[in-house]
Amino acid sequence: MTSLLKQVALPVFNSLATTYRSVVGAKLAKYGLRFDDLQDPLKDEDVAEALRRLPPDVIVARNCRLRRALDLSCKHEALPKDLLEKQTPELSYLQEVLDEVRAERRERAQLGAPAPYTRIYYD
Repeated sequence: MTSLLKQVALPVFNSLATTYRSVVGAKLAKYGLRFDDLQDPLKDEDVAEALRRLPPDVIVARNCRLRRALDLSCKHEALPKDLLEKQTPELSYLQEVLDEVRAERRERAQLGAPAPYTRIYYD
């Protein structure tokens, strides 16, 4: 029964996922952002560690994209058409490093070692 359900549901899910990704990609391109720019280092320690491991020029480019998007959003504007055509929201710069960080965290958990980076929250 589950095999039949997978055969029926998986193509529908993949179709919806592709459509959703293209709609979100168009909205991100409107502001000059990429999918990886939506990762929040304050919410996920692994993202913060992955960003720390990236080269400085990638971080500067990310911060510039975020600032430009905030500025455009505040002004209720979008990128000009000539810049809009050059946007690549699907181009990933963080996912490979993030996968590596998460694999290291899983390996440490399996070995019983504490994480090398954790946040301390004070009340």
